[in-house]
This record gives sequence, C-alpha cells and structure tokens, in this order.
Amino acid sequence: MRKSGKSAVRRRVLIVGVATALTAAGGAALAGVVSPDPVVSPSFNGPVYAVAYRGDTVYVGGNFSSANAGGKNVTRTRLAAFNARTGALLDWSPAADANVRALAVDGDVVYAAGDFDNVNGTARDAVAGIGATSGQLTPLRHTVLGQPNALVTGNGRLYLAGRITGVDGQPRTNLAAFTLATGALDAWAPTTDDTVNALAYGGDRVYLGGRFHKTNGVGSTLRLSAVDPATGVLDKTFVAKPVSQVFALAADQAGVYAALGGQGGRAVAYTRTGQTRWTRVFDGDAQAIATLDGTTYVGGHFDKACTTSNNGIKGQCTDGSVVRGKLAAIDAQGNLLAWSPQANGVAGTRQLATSPTLGTISAVGDFTTVGGVTRKRYVSFGGGLPSALAGARSVTEKADAANDYVASYNFDTTIADGTFDDGSGHGHLLRAVVRNGGKPTMTPRGAGQALTFPPKCTGATCPRVVLQAPDTADLNPGNRPLRYGAAVLLAAAETATGENILQKGYSTGGGQYKLQVDGVSGKPSCGMGGKDETAVHIARSRESIADGKWHNLECRRTGPTLSIVVDDQVKTSVAVPVELSVLSSMPFSVGGKGVGADNDQFHGSLDDVWIHIG
Repeated sequence: MRKSGKSAVRRRVLIVGVATALTAAGGAALAGVVSPDPVVSPSFNGPVYAVAYRGDTVYVGGNFSSANAGGKNVTRTRLAAFNARTGALLDWSPAADANVRALAVDGDVVYAAGDFDNVNGTARDAVAGIGATSGQLTPLRHTVLGQPNALVTGNGRLYLAGRITGVDGQPRTNLAAFTLATGALDAWAPTTDDTVNALAYGGDRVYLGGRFHKTNGVGSTLRLSAVDPATGVLDKTFVAKPVSQVFALAADQAGVYAALGGQGGRAVAYTRTGQTRWTRVFDGDAQAIATLDGTTYVGGHFDKACTTSNNGIKGQCTDGSVVRGKLAAIDAQGNLLAWSPQANGVAGTRQLATSPTLGTISAVGDFTTVGGVTRKRYVSFGGGLPSALAGARSVTEKADAANDYVASYNFDTTIADGTFDDGSGHGHLLRAVVRNGGKPTMTPRGAGQALTFPPKCTGATCPRVVLQAPDTADLNPGNRPLRYGAAVLLAAAETATGENILQKGYSTGGGQYKLQVDGVSGKPSCGMGGKDETAVHIARSRESIADGKWHNLECRRTGPTLSIVVDDQVKTSVAVPVELSVLSSMPFSVGGKGVGADNDQFHGSLDDVWIHIG
C-alpha cells in the first residue's frame, strides 16, 4: 500500500503547486490529485443531492431554497449554477417544487430528475430538460410513475433509473430512456427486480447499480450489471456480484468503479469482465464515486478508511484505520492516497463530479465544513492537471497509462478464498503455496498492510510460503522494455545466502527475470536470462538494504542495459544482449521460487509488488 509522505518506486509523490502528481518510476506523470484545500464556492441552505459540469459551469440540484455567494443570500429553488473557476453565482435559476435527485448535461441542455411535479411553474413530472444558459424548459415532458434516482447521457439517449413502474402509460421496470434528439420515450427497457440507484455510461454498455438481484430476469446480476446502450440486452460478459448495495458508479476504459454500503462501506474497482481490481473499505457507507486522471475519489458518511479489507459487524475497522472524513482518494492500483480534506456531518457526501478540462472535483451533500472552513453542502477542489495542459494525450490515453502495469499487489485487500487482488486489472491473483505450516502474515504499514514471510530457518522442516500467479502471455516481456519491483523491509538477522523477492521463469526453458537479495550482506540484485541462453545477467547493488527499514527496489531493463534502482537511485547497471527475450511458461512467484527446502525463501516483509512491460 502507498505510504503518506514517503516516496514510492511505482509512482513518486511530487508536490506541484497545490496539486500532487503521481509519477512513474521511469518518468511520465500518470495522474494528478487535486488539492485538499477547498476553493471559493457558494453555500446552500439545504441538502444538495446532485452536481454536474458543463465547461466552466457547475450545476447543482437538491432541496435548498437559497444560495449564499459573496456573503449574499440569493433565492435558488432546488436548482442553481455558478462559475467553476470563480464561484460566482450565475443568473440561471429554474425552480423545482420538490427534490432534485439527479442531473445530467448534454450539449446545451441540463436534464434534471427527482420528486418534482413542476419546474418554473409548468408541469414536469419527475424529469425535465432545461436550457443550460436560459434556464427555460425544453419540450421534454413525460409522466413517470415512481421515484427516479439517477440520470446519464450517451449513445443519443437520456437514461433514467430508480424505482419506476411506468412512463407515459408504458410499463417500465426501474429503467427507461428518452431520445435526446426528440425527447420521445425510447424503446430501451431493460428490467431489474428492485431499485436502481446508479448509472454509468461506458461507451458500449450502460452499467446499472443498486439493490436488485436480477437484470432482465437473470439471477447472476446481483446489484451490479451491464446492458447494451441501444437494445437493453444484458451483457453476460460482465459479472461482478458486489457484496452489498451499490449507491454510485463511475466508468472509464479500465472498467467500472462502485460505491457500496453495507456493514461499513466499500469502494471497488472492477475490470470490464467484472473481476475485482481493488477494494477499499470504510467505517460507513460509500455513497459517491468519480474518477479524474487515474485517481478515484470516494465520498460517503464514513469517518475512517480501514487499512485492510476487514471490518466488524457494525462496520468498524478491525485491523487499524486512518482518518478520512467523508472524502478519500485512491490511486489506479488501489492504494489509499494521503488526500484527506475532512468534511463533517452525518450523511456527509452524497455525490461527486469531476472535470477533466478544469482538473477539478466537486462534492455535494449535507456537510457544512470542509478542512475547518465553512463550505455548506457544496465544495470544490482544484489543482489537478487540466486536460488542456496534459499534452496531446486524451483522457482515455491517460487512463490507459495509469493501468500500464501488468501486475500490481499492495496486499491491502483479499477475496474470499484468501488470494490477493491484482490492482492492475489484469486478473493475476496471487495465491499462497505453503509447506511445513508456513503461512503469510499481514503487518500494518502506514494506511494499509504489508506481507511478512516466515522467519529465518534452516533445514527441510522449515516453514515455506510462496505466492504464485499462473503463467499468462502478458507476464512475459519478450525483448520489450521491462520494469518490476517491490517495497522491501529486511533486518540484518533475516538475511541468508539468497532470498527471492519475485521471479518469473528460470535460466533454462524460456528465460527469467527476478529480484532478490544476495547473501548475508543483504545486497539486492536484478537478474535476467534469455530464452536462448543459460547465462543470467546480474545487476547487484554495492549497498545493503538489510537495515530494518523500508526500501523501494526496482529492476529496469531498457534495450542493452539492466539496472537496479534503490529508493529512486540507480545503483548498478550491466550490459545485456539487445535480443534477450523472456518467454517463460512458469508461474510468477513472490517470496521464493517454490516451497522446497532450497527455495530461496524470503524472510522479511514485502509491499507494493509490481510489473510494468513496454
């Protein structure tokens, strides 16, 4: 897991103005984290449930009757807009006669959904289209039976979800859609057997989240599913099955992110097939989630983030926690970041929205202070990397860059059978292989946990523990650039003739790459051997790391050079053949080569193990 205030090999934390940039060990920035300091913004005299961006404008909806900007109270009846850069309240002031629960923006129209019967004194039942600058109603008008909870636009449609039984006299079971061009009710009509709380548009699919057990009558779609954006047909390639009710969703090229309630809340990242990439656990419901430039932001009514995925019957963190009042941030591999603005209140944060163009994030809810500063029910954070300043890379390209790791393990979360999640999203789950009573032990480290291996021991009956992921083609670099590494804690008394940190393959039969600690002196080394050679090329540091302190180790193969990097400093480089290629069919191992008596068992603690190819 990532540690506050310490450098990390995989992505070093650099302070750039008021923003935090996450940087790959080799160089380019992968993601930006906004400042924890709130910017100037309006306040509201009642709950704010919904927020959306349109260029430099922020739109909010809720159950308020006035906004305060610049010390002046101005009437705003459940809908308002203001300048995202300055916080200045805009003249846009449509009025709804009951709660606005969801907002979406498409072109020059702001769409609202909620409990209202009228907007601007004109009949609009539960859903309305409003001019983004004029505040005047569009012709969109329908009769909705039930309570809408969520809106999203995409594929030429406005998608609506909630607890709904019909639209315009036509049966609809918690889901409906309208054609954006005409405002007409669309034929799109998937069904769920209970409430849908959240929607996310993923290009070729619409994600649904809520408390349902079936989608389109299929029982394998517990609480989270995906349907075709044009036909509503269930996408059976996506199977996630979250453990509790889904309150909010966000999607990008890597998959979908869900905010869950239950006994303590969860933020979970899923791949496009529904495999869990990472899980973060809190001591209260996670109710809001959004992504910006590779970072996932979470909001809810939690006060703490758990350092492991374990919590008690009432949601309390059982293995330690760190303070995260109603807001938290997580990097692309599932590491809890230091970002902690500290909002107050019971209900806390209800919804989040991000603007890649501005590099900002907005949070709405029931809080009244953030970071000790008065921010009533709306807060904005800036200082992220605006897309206009991010070179030629698109949001999609940056999301891909944030997930270039082919394997990534922070050991903060496991799944039911005890395997460790792969935060890269590639599904290389690590499973423990043990012998002679050996078992992996979890050790608290900063805001998460590390993995401790059996103590030093000699003889055939010594405990052995190795974690392994099965061989797949993407774990073999061939002759491409390769980086891999780990955070390592090793005491002088724990050194041996050789201790294996990670390894893929052997020097014969396909080649290998490995990271290890050599000899009782505790000097780390990187090794590579090609599929067509028996020699192993070794880059060994001249300095020991066996000092009882955490060190970040990296092996870096670029063309004809193999280097070992310790705490971001290149220690030794050796020449390797340009054509050296690793194409091994052996599993990927952490902590040893196997569980035999001579397995080069590692005896210290490991964290943040990762592989990057290309």
